[in-house]
Amino acid sequence: MLFSPCFRFRRQRVVAAAALAAAALPLVIAAPADAAPLTVWDAVAECESSGDWSSNTGNGHFGGLQFTDSTWKEFGGETYAPRADQATKEQQITIAEKVLAVQGPGAWPVCSSRAGLAAGANQPEAQAPSPGKDTPAVEQDPKPTALDGQPRVATYKTREGDTLESIAKAFHVAGGAQKLCDLNPAVLGRDPNAPVPVGVRLSVGAIPIDTAPRQTPATPTAASSTAKEPNQRTESAEQSDSAAVKPVEAPVGTGYRVVGSWASGYHTGVDFPVPTGTQVQAVTNGTVIKSGWGGPYGNEVVVRHADGHHSQYAHLAQISVAVGQDVSPGTPIGLSGSTGNSTGPHLHFEVRTTPHYGADIDPIAYLRSLGVSI
Repeated sequence: MLFSPCFRFRRQRVVAAAALAAAALPLVIAAPADAAPLTVWDAVAECESSGDWSSNTGNGHFGGLQFTDSTWKEFGGETYAPRADQATKEQQITIAEKVLAVQGPGAWPVCSSRAGLAAGANQPEAQAPSPGKDTPAVEQDPKPTALDGQPRVATYKTREGDTLESIAKAFHVAGGAQKLCDLNPAVLGRDPNAPVPVGVRLSVGAIPIDTAPRQTPATPTAASSTAKEPNQRTESAEQSDSAAVKPVEAPVGTGYRVVGSWASGYHTGVDFPVPTGTQVQAVTNGTVIKSGWGGPYGNEVVVRHADGHHSQYAHLAQISVAVGQDVSPGTPIGLSGSTGNSTGPHLHFEVRTTPHYGADIDPIAYLRSLGVSI
């Protein structure tokens, strides 16, 4: 069949227009058939960065999944943005799938286990990476245990500005705001969106604790908090408030401001090389403002002190205190470990003038100013 020149010209214009239209469409990258579910990546991000896909805290890890610059570039992230925190959530997950395919869940050594991230399959159950030369061993979260035959239950006294969602997030309450309502029906009722009354003590469920003897309870229960009037104190409590203490009984390993490959260019705290499971204690009076996962710091506790300083206890294997809890010198706050970005069991101890990264001061000088011999 013969086509006229006019028909051929019209046909060429149609083909060209179709090509231009196709070029104008956004590039859609198909996810691998065995890609992890979105809910799993959300869970990994919640563990790594509290779900902040724009996270940039100055620790050398960026975005919701805490990519280093080198990993982001190696797996093609610069196609989307110079750094992960500048990319969209979907773009970060696209790169994460590539990392997962090559490095496996060990690229997120703790959070992959918590979120149920597995290589090559949509498996809903958490699977820890097998220890090996290239994959660090993961310390599993201990299950809540009993002390003196009774389960330890964490409680929290509500403050102005609290919401059930914020409390559930701080204490990692499975089931969120609705679970808090279920635990405290007499106080909260059944509506998870209802305002939170100020000054009431809520049960937030069991938290991991150790079974070693201690001078004061790691987490006061509602019954114990009302057993004594505020002005009634035991002799041991008075003694524990009288002086500051070291966070662990061990010599200092890596010192403060040692130059190295840290995000700040130097070591922002001091390391105490102690075996996993060593008791870690609060150095002086204060209130716990953070208790949980701290990304590269692993399991961490941060205490705000009356003088405005903040002490940080990082890479813990286990945490024994809850947000809002008051502590005294010697109060057990957890067990040492090697969680987060850690090369081996130790306690990373840091002192800051604010709760934020970059406000560090010499922790040894601070302890000495409190009368600690070190």
